[in-house]
Amino acid sequence: MPCKSSEELNELVLEAKKYTKYGKVADYIPELKKAHPHDLSVAIYHPNGTCRSAGDIQQKITLQSISKVLTLALALIDCGEESVFRKVGYEPTGDPFNSIIKLEIMNPTKPLNPMINAGALAVTHMIKGKNIEDRLNRILSFVQELTNNPNVTYSQEVAKSEFETAHLNRSLCYYMKQYGVINEDVEELMDLYTKQCAIEMDCLDLARIGIVFAMDGVEPITNKRIIPVDVARICKTFMVTCGMYNASGEFAVRVGIPAKSGVSGGIMGAVPNRFGIGIFGPALDDKGNSIAGLKLLEMMSIKYALSMF
Repeated sequence: MPCKSSEELNELVLEAKKYTKYGKVADYIPELKKAHPHDLSVAIYHPNGTCRSAGDIQQKITLQSISKVLTLALALIDCGEESVFRKVGYEPTGDPFNSIIKLEIMNPTKPLNPMINAGALAVTHMIKGKNIEDRLNRILSFVQELTNNPNVTYSQEVAKSEFETAHLNRSLCYYMKQYGVINEDVEELMDLYTKQCAIEMDCLDLARIGIVFAMDGVEPITNKRIIPVDVARICKTFMVTCGMYNASGEFAVRVGIPAKSGVSGGIMGAVPNRFGIGIFGPALDDKGNSIAGLKLLEMMSIKYALSMF
């Protein structure tokens, strides 16, 4: 079913676009610097398969940190809750997503939660498979099932760009390897992780992932359960408490839905039992969230009474 342009959403997008001038495109991953800072688009996907949109929703986005929610779901399916949370914690952090400081001061040494980089690397380490290629194919197959799009793959250019510049993430891996949180070759884990972050899709695909989480793990058109209900619940809880980096508390107050952002400017939202949201706006605020995307969600939350609180 085609995604229909919505005049109401267009008006909200035009209003939110005014905030792009206050943001900046991510530049520490060279390939991401190519994005146009004033772009903004949104797709809303309903349980009956209808879709409303505004902006260029066909524009491709790499998932970046949005992938952390998806690999957490897969790791929980693979290993179970007890095993996963032996390696990573449950608690939000007020530190930046790429900070190493809590690894140094916590006892036992393990990442505070799966939504910061250290936690996401530990989670990706738990994805099962014979080798890196097999594990990547399992992640891709899972994402293809969530989006109902067999053509979803990763951007080789972005993955290469990330792999060549991910020195801080390597530091996190070596620190965790020292304390037994991970025990595989760091370069192999970095290869898998950077390809995971470089998985590419459009806003409609993002919204389709959002609807699966919104419906507690069930794809509403096929009525197929893709994610166990308890796994979906855990993932949505982390999206509320940690999904918007160290701005998650303010986001919970102003918007009040499970959501996850990425430094490419993507935001995936799940409005429980109502719809999934996919947003792309590459100009970021100082926390690493889409500055216009956040404003758009704030306006949508007021207009459509989205908050679950």
